[in-house]
Amino acid sequence: MVLSLFKLNNSIIIKFLTMKKIASLLLVGIIGGAVALGTQKIIDYNESKNDDSTNVSYTSPIPTPKLHTTSMPNYNTASNASLNIDFTVAAEETVNAVVHVKNVSTYRRPRNYMDYLRNGGKLEKAIVGAGSGVIITEDGYIVTNNHVIKGASEVRVTLNNNKSYEAKIIGSDPNADIALLKIVSDEKFDYIPFGNSDNTKIGEWVLAVGNPFNLTSTVTAGIISAKARDLDENDRNMQSFIQTDAAINPGNSGGALVNTKGELIGINTAITSQTGSYVGYAFAVPSNNARKIVEDILEYGDVQKAILGISGGTFSQNAAKELGISYSQGVFVSSISKNSGAEKSGIKKGDIIKKIDGYAIRKFSDLTGYINSKRPNDVLNVSVLRNDKLIDIPVTLSLYESYQLKDLGIEVINATESDLAQFGAKHGVKINQVLSNTMKRYGLEGYIITEIDNTPVNSVGDVKKILQSKAENEDIMVSFLDRYGEKKHFVFN
Repeated sequence: MVLSLFKLNNSIIIKFLTMKKIASLLLVGIIGGAVALGTQKIIDYNESKNDDSTNVSYTSPIPTPKLHTTSMPNYNTASNASLNIDFTVAAEETVNAVVHVKNVSTYRRPRNYMDYLRNGGKLEKAIVGAGSGVIITEDGYIVTNNHVIKGASEVRVTLNNNKSYEAKIIGSDPNADIALLKIVSDEKFDYIPFGNSDNTKIGEWVLAVGNPFNLTSTVTAGIISAKARDLDENDRNMQSFIQTDAAINPGNSGGALVNTKGELIGINTAITSQTGSYVGYAFAVPSNNARKIVEDILEYGDVQKAILGISGGTFSQNAAKELGISYSQGVFVSSISKNSGAEKSGIKKGDIIKKIDGYAIRKFSDLTGYINSKRPNDVLNVSVLRNDKLIDIPVTLSLYESYQLKDLGIEVINATESDLAQFGAKHGVKINQVLSNTMKRYGLEGYIITEIDNTPVNSVGDVKKILQSKAENEDIMVSFLDRYGEKKHFVFN
């Protein structure tokens, strides 16, 4: 986009010329970036079927068979620590279902003339990356990390028996760093069934299976050392990882974290290290979250995000002292989204969420991890502390609404009451993410759009309705409030 800045009626207007009109004159930045799940710490999340609490009839496209035919010891996870555990059965049952993933991407612009000559005078150069993946169905669907296959022009997978196959990218969720592949073959494959990651316990024995440093079919053992671990409190996606001390290194990304029954309880994703190699801490996306993403991609073609409909954060000891109560764990509700399940169910500002479906909510990432495994219209039993009393409230999760204004290079979401109050706005939608490199320089993320073409907007639905009624080449004027409450306008054409 090309920008021109001018004033109109004492308001600042920035005019954007779209690529369609200036493609022959100038090449500008690329619109990119992953769709995020909210700003600050907005509790807007995903969901999958819960037989005990949902009113939705849903059939998973992923089979849940018993683990092959080999019998296994029924280890009790609570008493594992004192036993001499034999991991050989679990290792044998899973190692053939973890594949080596090779990502071939194309680097199109040599950095200098010498690179051009070294590449044989070609403007393209193949770059190969590697990781791991887990076969989850006998017809060859594979779950891996998005960063393992990101930018791939070709993906090949190699099994433990050294057979190699082409794989197609079916879909991905960059926010959760999960991707779904499919082996291009009619053969039947060994696979690992999903376990229930919500039932895992700290101290439980686990195996990490993958291909570190291109060393194929490597198995390491450890315990679950923490759950609902968030690596970056400033990350809007608020990840909720399983932490393990099973050794994981570069190349393990996308591999399997399995329990002693050989069930998939996580997708190995990250390590914390100053050297880039394992130093005792590794992290996996819980299997319930990964499974929900895979089911959505197979069922809908994309990920169906859901919201509880509140914003807030981890309830701290200092906050407890200020309120004069003895509790210091949970999620404090600071704001309620309009027309959300939380509002309709009667959750109030100031409530402290202590449990969901009986699972203890100690911190914000506990809530994030649980709801990210759920689906819109699922009904959750939310236990909140209000006036020193614990109240159970059934809440129906609603669809997370966002809309990408691709020509404008931004994504918007419904604004909460606290979002509007922060900018002194009575209505509007929130700029959740800036997708265009050109637009990022203006720091618009978090601003409130109040009008489009002088028409007030109250929701994402209003934005869609206005923009879908526009002719292809019509100008679009977007009015918004900046952080100082000053009204400004962007004109796009």
